[in-house]
Amino acid sequence: MGKVFVIDPAKCNGCRNCQIACKDEHCDNDWSPVALPQPDTGHFWIGVNETVRGSVPKVKVSYVVELCQHCGDAPCMKAAPDAVYRRDDGLVIVDPEKAKGKRELVEACPYGAIFWNEEYDVPQKCTGCAHLLDEGWTVPRCVDACPHDAIRFGDESEFADELGSAEFIAPERADADRPRVYYLNLPKRFVAGVVVDLESDEVVVGAQVTLENAETSELLQTETDEFGDFWFHQVDAALYNVYVEAEGYMTRMVKADATSKDCNAGPIDVFAAAE
Repeated sequence: MGKVFVIDPAKCNGCRNCQIACKDEHCDNDWSPVALPQPDTGHFWIGVNETVRGSVPKVKVSYVVELCQHCGDAPCMKAAPDAVYRRDDGLVIVDPEKAKGKRELVEACPYGAIFWNEEYDVPQKCTGCAHLLDEGWTVPRCVDACPHDAIRFGDESEFADELGSAEFIAPERADADRPRVYYLNLPKRFVAGVVVDLESDEVVVGAQVTLENAETSELLQTETDEFGDFWFHQVDAALYNVYVEAEGYMTRMVKADATSKDCNAGPIDVFAAAE
């Protein structure tokens, strides 16, 4: 079945150890016939896509590791079948000799994972540290350097129990390219806010907050914390109704639009119930 990468953004804290390890392994090191040296700058054979989400004060930062997808039906192999090959373990390699001058390979990759090396006149990308695997290593340097197991690597059968719920970085291309990098817990939307009683200038602790998907009517519930805050993580991109209920107060409902971005519903003011 071959080797695969399994990446879990929920475990990534953006330390970029993976990037540093990749640079340490490939910059100024010639690992021919697998790869020529990687330039010090301009190339990220493994990168971390950092996204700031929401609005102050409800802000989160997500980190998604991105690298060559080592596709089972790789577009780069189709573009230059004489210069790109797949190893028996499934890793896709750009031959540093046969690919010389083939700048078109940079554009052939729909994932932006192939870079052009001006010094050597050759396209380059992640090799899965194939040279190390051939020497007995069980994982690439990026995986070895990750302190939180956000990046894992191994035989596909090792991850059989997890891959059923896995996603792909570009799902619209999955059927065509058959990528070999699987993602768990890719960032979805969040809806957050704070419940307040402006008349008494206090936050409301322990209020029940219900999130209703306006299209499917699916319900999620939580309670406000000691700061009056509430969060709904990993929800679908959709329009929502937010209902707030608390003892001594009337139920409030506000709308939250999480269709195009994460939603900070802001302060939700509740009114004292009539006596």
